[in-house]
Amino acid sequence: MSSETDASLVSTVWSEIVRRVRARTPARLLVGRVGAAYRTRTQLELREAHAAARDAVRAELNLETDLPSALVSQWKLFEVWSQAGSKDEYLLRPGFGRRFSDASRAALLRRCSSNNHLQIAIGDGLSITAVSAQVPALLPALYEGAKTRGWSVGQTFVIRHCRVGILNEIGELLVPEVAVLLIGERPGLATAESLSAYMAYRPQGTHSDANRNLVSNIHARGVSPKDAAARILDLAAQMMKVRTSGCHLRESPTFKQM
Repeated sequence: MSSETDASLVSTVWSEIVRRVRARTPARLLVGRVGAAYRTRTQLELREAHAAARDAVRAELNLETDLPSALVSQWKLFEVWSQAGSKDEYLLRPGFGRRFSDASRAALLRRCSSNNHLQIAIGDGLSITAVSAQVPALLPALYEGAKTRGWSVGQTFVIRHCRVGILNEIGELLVPEVAVLLIGERPGLATAESLSAYMAYRPQGTHSDANRNLVSNIHARGVSPKDAAARILDLAAQMMKVRTSGCHLRESPTFKQM
């Protein structure tokens, strides 16, 4: 085999390896360069992704535009607020996002039933884009799965300027067996559409992250809404069975591999 043939073969194999590696991850690996810099196309893609991430964080949730009207109507969704009165306050004072405003607390007690098997809440978190992209498919799947299991589900509501720790107050106010918070994840440069589901068994004010479980990366290139719903419901069933959550509970291997 000539040296020219050898070089051609190496080039072909290398191109196939690059193609396979890049197909496995949205990370910008082996994208090439010009001198010491990215190629123009890569640089523009990075700037676009960064702009999308900033927009996702700074946007304000609007039920009329960010979720389908049919979904809002079917599940009778309504808004409540954390103690953060603005997006700037929410970003600068994280603690405010972990507690409801007085008016919202009263509204929840008035409009929501208590002591249900499952209580679902939707939080804007750090990505309105994620909520808008994933909740329309995920929420109905959760309701249907809960119905199949014979569980009661409390009235779902939407929380503006929300942090994960607000799960504790949901538990104290509505006393569900399992509380689920669907919340927008901090956007990265791969996607701004990633949603997380934080869960806790009978959450209380003294609970921390150690008492919670998480299904993350719910988006088109991660965990699909269908698979996420199955994993969330399976975790909830485990919580109800062993009466705990967090570091004392491991997710079923069947669903972790999906």
